Amino acid sequence: MKMIAGRRAALTQESALKDTTTMVGSVYDDAVRAVRAGELTADEAANQLIDLMTDGEILGLLDGDSPRLLLPLIPILLDRVPFVAGAVARLGIPGIRFSDGGRGVVIGASTAFPVTIARAATWDPSLEERVGIAIGVETRARGANYSASVCVNLLRHPGWGRAQECYGEDPVLTGRMGSALTRGVRMHVMACVKHFALNSMENERFEVDVAVDEHSLHEVYLPHFKAVVDAGADSVMSSYNRVRGEYMDVNRALLTDVLRHEWGFSGFVTSDWVFGTHDAVVSLEAGMDVEMPLRLLRARELPAALRDRGLARATVLQSARRILRTCVQHAATREPAAPTRGVIASPAHRALAHEVATESIVLLKNEAVGAAPLLPLAPATRHLAVIGRLAARANLGDHGSSRVRPPSTVSPLQGLREALPNVRITTTNGRNERRAASLAAAAETAIVVVGLDQHDEGESVVTGGVDVGVLGREFRSGPLRRVLIGLAHLASRFVRGGDRSSLNLRPSDERLIHAVIAANPRTVVVLISGSAILTETWRDRVPALLLAWYGGMEGGRALASVLTGSEDPGGRLPFVLPTDVAHLPFFDSAAKSVVYDDQWGQRRLDAMGHTPAFPFGFGLGYTTIEHRLLHHTFDNTGGHADVLVTNTGDRKGSTVVQIYAADVSLRRPVAQLLGFRKVTLQPGAENSVRIGLDAGPTLQRDPTTRCWSSRAGEWALLASQHSPVSWENAVHVRRTKGLIDEAGTSAGQQA
Repeated sequence: MKMIAGRRAALTQESALKDTTTMVGSVYDDAVRAVRAGELTADEAANQLIDLMTDGEILGLLDGDSPRLLLPLIPILLDRVPFVAGAVARLGIPGIRFSDGGRGVVIGASTAFPVTIARAATWDPSLEERVGIAIGVETRARGANYSASVCVNLLRHPGWGRAQECYGEDPVLTGRMGSALTRGVRMHVMACVKHFALNSMENERFEVDVAVDEHSLHEVYLPHFKAVVDAGADSVMSSYNRVRGEYMDVNRALLTDVLRHEWGFSGFVTSDWVFGTHDAVVSLEAGMDVEMPLRLLRARELPAALRDRGLARATVLQSARRILRTCVQHAATREPAAPTRGVIASPAHRALAHEVATESIVLLKNEAVGAAPLLPLAPATRHLAVIGRLAARANLGDHGSSRVRPPSTVSPLQGLREALPNVRITTTNGRNERRAASLAAAAETAIVVVGLDQHDEGESVVTGGVDVGVLGREFRSGPLRRVLIGLAHLASRFVRGGDRSSLNLRPSDERLIHAVIAANPRTVVVLISGSAILTETWRDRVPALLLAWYGGMEGGRALASVLTGSEDPGGRLPFVLPTDVAHLPFFDSAAKSVVYDDQWGQRRLDAMGHTPAFPFGFGLGYTTIEHRLLHHTFDNTGGHADVLVTNTGDRKGSTVVQIYAADVSLRRPVAQLLGFRKVTLQPGAENSVRIGLDAGPTLQRDPTTRCWSSRAGEWALLASQHSPVSWENAVHVRRTKGLIDEAGTSAGQQA
């Protein structure tokens, strides 16, 4: 305590002289050193810092430091410098120094990893934690201390434009992968999880009102957020949308009652940017601590509200304390010296990007053409035709706030040329279907690369439904407001991204596939996208089909390694691929209100009795792997399952063993993922693996007591390599009537 208190006299004199220069060996640095040495708690350090601050400096913690005039420059500055909030130069407080980073650091030329949903397809939390470490260290090397890299919004419908930024449709998979990224990022910078909550449509994200019942809210759309909070997330970003009629920045029921009181979150909450704050005072009282990234509503309204007692001083100090406590605690537990910029896009990070891309690629079909499956490509191949408008492009994903600009990229065509230097490769973009068919017919094998890009899906940077009143009083009514909203609506028709208008490929891509397959039956189709693509009009004619996502800067090399067989395709679907869009929840990208229930994705198909094109968790490899459930323990706190996994093929390969539960008393049991583990085995090898189980999907929450108990039903458990189609060989777990459980058997196997 003496380390901070000893500076009081000097600071008092400096304040009198209105000196705003940064002190060498600042008070903030002393506070961090005291916490690191165990002389102060982070709470005590935060309180002492607040005691030394003026009211203006304290209020300055609660919004961004940049003036509102910088609003048009945000897209330009976002990839150049960290955005700062709450810096106090007089005390050496660095503030929150923000960088986005869902697939890599957006500042400068940084490592571009595969998009989040591609990394979800790896089903490998340990690999995702390594990605988090790399993103964290590059973030800090760019001068930031805070990364909004963890997006865990659930994929309710694949038409969502920002599906590529999430971990798919399942709460358990999302929670485990998001927690892993959080642990990795936090090794170097503060980790922010977003967008809290129920944000899963893009075009009307500023206005849409989500109605949701208690069951769906707490048992479907929030568990993965809680998992990431439990993993140590330092901060939460609130979403733009409304939930039950209230914008999220003023939604006390979620920001305080659930997030803080029920879950025990002690970090700070920031708004989504610019249009995510609707009331300066009410948002602070509701639990939203920082308005990002500019001096907008709060800079104009909080000083007078505090002076006139329309805002309680205790409310201001509560948020100030959360912010400073979190920043000090984080700084005290990290190495003082920042890494050099040599870590950015380093060989090690490029190698990691390649590994992740390889592990994410999902092999959906691999039928025999002649004596053997079409993939991997035969070693004797001498002539390939690589066709499609995306074959020669470095297609990294949308061009919104998560865009990464790596120092180099590798397209599928370049990757294949590097991997097969002695093979003749002919290519065309496919616009001329006759030429494409001619090239395909002349080659031994044709590879068609089609799919989506930033024009088809992504963040909608300009959207019509924004509250321009945050820009100032002159925009709250009158001609300026009407003109600006009109311009926004007009611009929204021409910008990239947004929600998808169709789950099919472009008609030109579908025509190209038909033309090529008619010319050469040895055709491989590679899909590039950020979520599901319907394949029904052409899937049955194609012998080999892969989903390669937006694969990052090394995506082309990773794809080549899978096609040639130097690596096994390691990906498994993080969502279901249906045969018909009607099997999914209704999706209206222009909706102003929507109802979210517990019927979505694979669960909806299960409940309705629809067979998918490819089920949740599905993916093929180049070997054959079998598994057998040995024994398990499971109750309302979770448990584990031991599974014997055997590689019965003739080459090294991997699988993802998945444990599901379902109420088998239902006519159509609905599979609930409880746990999973990725396993890699040499040919002929076997291994017993233990898989941790999450009881959450089998529990229900009492909205009155907020207590969790067993969900009624006859619950059974099954080990599988994708979402099960049959429960005949499942192991009985428990029979629940009301709150009374009857224990089931503890051993068994899946056929």
